[in-house]
Amino acid sequence: MTAVPSSPQAPASVEPPPSGGPAGLPPLVAATGALTQDETLRYSRHLIIPGFGTDAQLRLKNARVLVIGAGGLGSPALLYLAAAGVGTLGIVDDDDVELSNLQRQVIHGMPDLGRSKAASARDSIIELNPLVEVVLHEERLDRSNALSLFAGYDLIVDGTDNFATRYLVNDAAAILGKPYVWGSILRFDGQVSVFWQDQGPTYRDLYPEAPPPGSVPSCAEGGVLGVLCAQIGSVMVNEAIKLITGVGTTLLGRVLVFNALDMSWRELRVRPDPTAPRVTELVDYEQFCGLPGPTAAGDASQEEPVPTVSVDELAELLAARSAGNADFDLLDVRNPEEHAIVNIDGAVLVPKNLILDGDATVDGSRTVYVHCKSGVRSADVVRFLRAEGHPDARSVDGGIIEWVRRIEPGKMTY
Repeated sequence: MTAVPSSPQAPASVEPPPSGGPAGLPPLVAATGALTQDETLRYSRHLIIPGFGTDAQLRLKNARVLVIGAGGLGSPALLYLAAAGVGTLGIVDDDDVELSNLQRQVIHGMPDLGRSKAASARDSIIELNPLVEVVLHEERLDRSNALSLFAGYDLIVDGTDNFATRYLVNDAAAILGKPYVWGSILRFDGQVSVFWQDQGPTYRDLYPEAPPPGSVPSCAEGGVLGVLCAQIGSVMVNEAIKLITGVGTTLLGRVLVFNALDMSWRELRVRPDPTAPRVTELVDYEQFCGLPGPTAAGDASQEEPVPTVSVDELAELLAARSAGNADFDLLDVRNPEEHAIVNIDGAVLVPKNLILDGDATVDGSRTVYVHCKSGVRSADVVRFLRAEGHPDARSVDGGIIEWVRRIEPGKMTY
């Protein structure tokens, strides 16, 4: 899992921060037990910091931290939490390592391609610090398992990459009364904060409503500067350490916003909404975020599925068009940078945002096929076109990734 930023809409209850912030939070973990000789040597640079010392290190040793996602943010977070001496690290991830991950997910390497991300991350952690106990949860986080998973940990570190899971993390943590550290990245921008119901604001205070589906691209669609993961991930670990040990002032009540292009950091203050209902149960987060869910047979209340065409059918149609036996438009709604990597001959590049914003028009009298990378953005465009009265628009199932796999395997992919 890699992470995307929150909605571009203005967050609720946000204002520039005053100096300082919420202080006086008690440490999450008790400073019980003792350090061994090996631990004293390993963590000696922590132990000699005034105001940190042995007590803080014992709290780290006794801490149980659950990291959601061993991807872009999870990679640096897991490595630095392990290096810091967190005693137990849980990893939730059901993905496998792919080559495109290695540009930013530094916990994995070439020998890990095709392996479980959770298992790969565990091996890197143990190589770095064999004193850490690593617990693998190789499953997708959802409302059926979130509460039981969270219950076994002191702190949650959220490196997820979609809005539905972010709201799920927020609500599960709120129900259990646990704090969590949140991070978000896309392209050159990142955000970090701490959320904790009853102690301060939650993610729902920052974003009471999810952005419209498709309005914010994922990292797979929009890209992300690899080193941004380290910059934001390390701040997340800094917040986790402060929460565990009680040292310093956390970002609870503040959102730290980073722009890598001009190397600027700024803060926004977030207040709990006194009128917001208290979170008491988990809901259908796909529905909350406006995402299509499984449609029950005969359930007319569900959104009509987007009509599609397979890449095999598209190849036949393109051949027929070249022979003068078919007439239609094929639109590529990706970004120019993606189009430069690989494209389908005969497709016209019209980025999605130009269509949805009304800056590019599509002839409603012609048949149009729409493709993107994997079929997500093209489906959004087709929904829009059909809502605008274009009856003969179809999305290319699987996008150009499926086209390269089945039709032109010699072309580049990404």
